Amino acid sequence: MKDQATSLRNLVQGKTEYAVSRGAAKPTAAPVKPVFSLSQGSLPPLPGDSAAAPSVPSSTAYPMSSWETLPGASPPVFRPVIRRSGEARIVAVTSGKGGVGKTNLTVNLAIALAREGQRVIVIDADLGMANVDVVLGTVSKYHLMHLLQPDISLEDVLIHGPHGVNYISGGSAIERAVELSAAERQQLMNKLTACGAMADIILIDTGAGLGQSVLDFILAADEVLLVTTPEPTALTDAYAVMKAYSLQADNKNLRIIINRVYDEAESRDVLMKLQRTAERFLRLPLEALGSVYEDRNVMNAVKRQSPLLAAYPDTLASRCVEAIAKNLLYGGRHEIQWGWRGFLQRLLKFKE
Repeated sequence: MKDQATSLRNLVQGKTEYAVSRGAAKPTAAPVKPVFSLSQGSLPPLPGDSAAAPSVPSSTAYPMSSWETLPGASPPVFRPVIRRSGEARIVAVTSGKGGVGKTNLTVNLAIALAREGQRVIVIDADLGMANVDVVLGTVSKYHLMHLLQPDISLEDVLIHGPHGVNYISGGSAIERAVELSAAERQQLMNKLTACGAMADIILIDTGAGLGQSVLDFILAADEVLLVTTPEPTALTDAYAVMKAYSLQADNKNLRIIINRVYDEAESRDVLMKLQRTAERFLRLPLEALGSVYEDRNVMNAVKRQSPLLAAYPDTLASRCVEAIAKNLLYGGRHEIQWGWRGFLQRLLKFKE
């Protein structure tokens, strides 16, 4: 326990080495295997590939939206998702603390996925700061819990937002879901089930922190994306989420996105610290989905109430989000364990 506390303190204080016994050699940091590089470099060749894609200089301009113009990006590696017929991928996006850009990233990631030809639905489940409609510049008349009214259908609640993104506002009442009667839960289940056939990917924008409602969402999802920043408080809270998830998740599938980094060296350093801490104390393998560079246009887009990818499509942060979307689609092999119906069953506490 003392070693864990020391290593966590080292993590947030920027120390990259763990304490070792006197006279022993200090362990060197393991190289970070890039998942979808955001600056110099490229993906390693797969078996059967003749060569890896060439590196792209960091000074390359970014006037277009194709992968060739991404900072150091390689062509997408097509590894198809294993899915049951009609099942959507359920991806919960969460964070250890508020203010790390989770909702903004979720909305822009949804736009990037839609541009890749994916049918995307965003469920706004951030109880305290439900801001998906704010980022999209839209207004939602109904929220999820309106489905309990007999005259309200899924079509009434599902908002066909701009830029190819459909979303459902959770509203503050969603936290009552676990308190509903069996008949009410069955009604929600019946009306929401159709979402699984209407989308290829369903993004769940959860709240921040370790509240029970947040844990319910991330434990019910097939995949979890944990958003953090290099700030010490964000790293400490991200570790707390990782610990709770590692102890309670039946099928561990968590990846990390590091937001607001200033260069790739900082991104690699933060990832290395988190990986070493997670592997040493949680036995939790931690894969990076990508990083997003600090970019003042992110805040400018928020002020305009327009998504970053729509307001500033050629800015560096937009390129990073596009790279993350491609990595989510093509950067690995993913098996859908529960699907949308299984997600609802677990969230609403039905017996599976």
